[in-house]
Amino acid sequence: MSAKTSFQELESYIREQMRMSHVYQPIMLQVLLEKGGTATTEEIAKVLLSYDRSQVEYYEIRTKSMVGKILTQNGVIEPIRNRQRIVGYRLAANGLSEQQTFSLIQLCQKRLSDFMLQRGDGIWGHRGISGGYVPGSVRYEVLKRARHRCELCGAHEHQAALHVDHILPRARGGSDDLTNFQALCITCNTNKRDSDDTDFRGVHSSYSDRDRFCVFCTISEQRIIAENALCYVIRDGFPVSPLHTLVIPKRHVADYFDLYQPELNAIHAMLNLQRGEILAADPAVTGFNVGINSGADAGQTVFHVHVHLIPRRAGDVADPRGGVRGVIPEKQKY
Repeated sequence: MSAKTSFQELESYIREQMRMSHVYQPIMLQVLLEKGGTATTEEIAKVLLSYDRSQVEYYEIRTKSMVGKILTQNGVIEPIRNRQRIVGYRLAANGLSEQQTFSLIQLCQKRLSDFMLQRGDGIWGHRGISGGYVPGSVRYEVLKRARHRCELCGAHEHQAALHVDHILPRARGGSDDLTNFQALCITCNTNKRDSDDTDFRGVHSSYSDRDRFCVFCTISEQRIIAENALCYVIRDGFPVSPLHTLVIPKRHVADYFDLYQPELNAIHAMLNLQRGEILAADPAVTGFNVGINSGADAGQTVFHVHVHLIPRRAGDVADPRGGVRGVIPEKQKY
């Protein structure tokens, strides 16, 4: 450590002044401290890599889909499963002595060394920009454009590791221009594979779709009682019962069945939250009806999805049996 910075100053910086937008600062300082004050960029990069879950997931996928698959097919290893999911591997051979184990390790190291001497840096060619690696500046711009969400399923980077990858794969003539990159979570990107050139960037932009003539797209902010990234909550203007609540996606979309999965997740989370708040506000509430009108013939009058959360109380109707079946009155009771 430099004599110019005292222990107290460094402690104060770490404890109070460090402004963290990512994990990098404390990791780098920890490496330097553990190395006696000096470390190479390679040493720091290796430790940073160990914290990068997206890279771990990248190699987990390749372990199962490539090397693990080949070694299993050749009878050298056996997969360890948790139900249908492969969670590890074991050697098919057992009862190896320490000397045999040491000899086999040495042989693996020799095969590895010989191969690396023969191929050089070409071993990692598939991780170049034409295959998979993306420079930090490009990754930054693409993630900023996508607002740090998967441009297919909408998952935020806190929910899943995000990959920045080519839209039209390089192997199929795609360029390394910024316009040919998109952000996908590891699951969507793995399922997409290099055979698919679908551009999902429009999915992200559609989250901002609004209709200036739609009552729910132009709702007064004073009416909004709660919101998250993809939906908001108001009290119904014509309530069926006290505290009748509507949960509404922010995107202008008419049909419930056209909602994206992240919107469904956001609405479900908000329904649970509002249920708890209604129960806390009115102990007389003993049940709920949850309903969506999808289509004019189903009673939909405002063609922007809205989910009704209707609190119910004992005795609010003479016979509540059948509940939502009452949309066709003569069919409510059976």
